[in-house]
Amino acid sequence: MTFASLGLIDPLLRTLDALDYRTPTPVQKEAIPAVLKGRDLLAAAQTGTGKTAGFALPLLQKLTLQGPKVASNSVRALVLTPTRELAEQVQQSVQRYGENLPLRSYAVYGGVSINPQMMALRKGIDLLVATPGRLLDLYRQNAVRFEQLQVLVLDEADRMLDLGFARELDELFAALPKKRQTLLFSATFSDAIRQLAGELLRDPLNIEVAPRNTAAKSVKQWLIPVDKKRKSELFLHLLAEQRWGQVLVFAKTRKGVDQLVEEVQAAGFAADSIHGDKPQPSRLRALERFKAGEVQILVATDVAARGLDIHDLPQVVNLDLPIVAEDYVHRIGRTGRAGATGEAISLVCADEVDQLAAIENLIGQVLPRRDEPDFIPDHRVPQTALGGLVLKKPKKPKQPKAAPAGKGKIHLGNWFDASEKPDAKPIRKAPSFGGKPTRKKP
Repeated sequence: MTFASLGLIDPLLRTLDALDYRTPTPVQKEAIPAVLKGRDLLAAAQTGTGKTAGFALPLLQKLTLQGPKVASNSVRALVLTPTRELAEQVQQSVQRYGENLPLRSYAVYGGVSINPQMMALRKGIDLLVATPGRLLDLYRQNAVRFEQLQVLVLDEADRMLDLGFARELDELFAALPKKRQTLLFSATFSDAIRQLAGELLRDPLNIEVAPRNTAAKSVKQWLIPVDKKRKSELFLHLLAEQRWGQVLVFAKTRKGVDQLVEEVQAAGFAADSIHGDKPQPSRLRALERFKAGEVQILVATDVAARGLDIHDLPQVVNLDLPIVAEDYVHRIGRTGRAGATGEAISLVCADEVDQLAAIENLIGQVLPRRDEPDFIPDHRVPQTALGGLVLKKPKKPKQPKAAPAGKGKIHLGNWFDASEKPDAKPIRKAPSFGGKPTRKKP
């Protein structure tokens, strides 16, 4: 099957040919004709399978062929995304696909000044990509209107709910025209999202080109057990030993991200970071440096788990496992994209065994383990099984019994000698060792 057989117009076909897009992916084969026919969609596909083109191409065609010219401060199609990075990525894709079309597209998100965005909206935008919070700010200031809206797309809607956008979404949905086409695209769908789809979609076409919440087969996955305090050391060891090229590393906290960047830079590697405390221009600059090959190691929190489209990224490393199991699928989906292969390595400590079990249950496979000889953990990571089971909890190390600390000071659990705390009441009566305990005068 070719893109021409899906009913796309010549300007789009010329652009796709220039981009060397020859064959539609499974989700594109099903989504593009349905969107062109005006159907509502509930589409689930693995990350990296071409979801953005699946809705952007037919949307651009519909906007070119249908409807009046966009009015000032109005939009004709709206794509909502959970993160700034994903909004920027979708906008870049839309610009590439629509370069031969007489349409205006734009992206609005927080972390940058709102004034240039208000100025851009005055001209009217055919296709607007937005994060919910910033779009709501613009709507409340009368900078954007929705009377001409024809199509709404929710991209990664499950993540929007995870990030607490439910109230913003409800307010936005109330402001949108009831008569519209609505598309829900995501790599994973929670039960809450399916309920939301039931409220928003009219007779939707359901598309599932891959099992729910599965990782791409093109990504080879394994874990290395290690003590928590040695994770950074192990990463630097693997980086040098395996002679890795570019690596995207995920850490749980912003502090952990900054700490690893410092250690990697001290070891002589070029590194940068992306997390919520960094201003948006800095985050975009870090990503561009990584894409350009100026930075070898990019360390990020889950703010980058979705929305980073990096070609030929060979390795993703989980320095820490994510709290939400679904985020594991999105993290490792940054590699092995568009048919390429990749590797996802997780450095797992004993404290993360419950997260590990949840991830394995979600993806339907137990991750193989590889011991690194010089990093065998003191606190072993228990074995897991499908069903979210932990077969054996790690044993807590035995605490050595405390020896008497000296004359007049006896430490046995909750007992203490009165001479240590003359004014305190003993928790338990101190035992006599061959006689009555004596109390020294202070």
